[in-house]
Amino acid sequence: MKAFVEGAAVGLDAAAAAAARLLGKARLPVIAGLGTDVAGARAAIALAERLRGAYDHLASDVLLRDIDVMQQISRMVTTPGDVRLRADCVLFVGPKPRQSWRELLKQLNLASPPRLAAEKKARKILWLGPGRGEAAEVGATKIAAPPGTLPQTIACLRAAVLDRKTRVNGALGRKLADLAAQLKEARFGVIVWPIESFDRLTIEMVNGLAVDLNRERRFSTLPLGRATNAQNAVQTSGWMTGFPIRTGFGRGYPEYDTWRFDANRMVEADEADAALWISAYGAESPKWKRAIPFIALSKPETRFPYAPRVRIDVGTPGLDHDAVEFSREIDTFVATKATKASAAPSVADVIGLIDQNLTKGSSAC
Repeated sequence: MKAFVEGAAVGLDAAAAAAARLLGKARLPVIAGLGTDVAGARAAIALAERLRGAYDHLASDVLLRDIDVMQQISRMVTTPGDVRLRADCVLFVGPKPRQSWRELLKQLNLASPPRLAAEKKARKILWLGPGRGEAAEVGATKIAAPPGTLPQTIACLRAAVLDRKTRVNGALGRKLADLAAQLKEARFGVIVWPIESFDRLTIEMVNGLAVDLNRERRFSTLPLGRATNAQNAVQTSGWMTGFPIRTGFGRGYPEYDTWRFDANRMVEADEADAALWISAYGAESPKWKRAIPFIALSKPETRFPYAPRVRIDVGTPGLDHDAVEFSREIDTFVATKATKASAAPSVADVIGLIDQNLTKGSSAC
């Protein structure tokens, strides 16, 4: 483990004390990145509350597209295990779903009939707007849709599902009508789609399609999110504050605002005067350009645009230390044992030391 204050190597306790001094003097600190496990997210959110600061995740721009739509129209979500065991009809929407999850096709095992389905027969696999060769790889029926036209195409598919007329005719109109008919024959269908490459309109259309299909049959969705375990922070924020990420405590209670508590915006607008950057899974660094005094709890290989005032190398959850993490395979939390246990401190441990030094500082006053 290595720790630095103003570029000089120090012990962990000295680094934690320096971090506490920086955060304790701040008018409005922001905790950003939040690439950590559940324990780290809990500690970070509790620290933001104590400091009357705000917190945000490095993947918020992607995550909040889905959350915003969910708040407006709701959604149905299932797990890869449920798809594997029950789904007799699987509709992929959009290209490159495995960019978010390399083991996706292995987890779904679409070549085998669904074991718990009422009828043991081959699944229907359909793909709207696939990339080159993707549909053939899984034996899916392909319906071409350029990425720029995907929301409109899904809207036309929704109209076909509800037996409504559209101006889409010709080959595409016939294909969408046939696709709608196949979806309506499903006993349990699932729409698989990648969050990262979809804008809000496309996400709304996908979830609206599932809602439409659920009027007469069982249909759900399987959104594929980032591999940085962002759900650790999203879910933890939900049970601790009642709100998603981008929440602040400036008035002494949690407030959710996707614009006000955007960490990058807060830094660039000179609203935040100190920051705590957390990235324990990868070597991500902040995207803000304005120089702000900040503390980094990060991987040793991380490269920053300018040096943090305090830097502490932390361990990776599930690798250097035991952790509780969100598992997309079963859509809930699991306990993971360290595969290469080391002496590197966890994010939760370091924040605990910072908090202890804040307490000492308060007592001294």
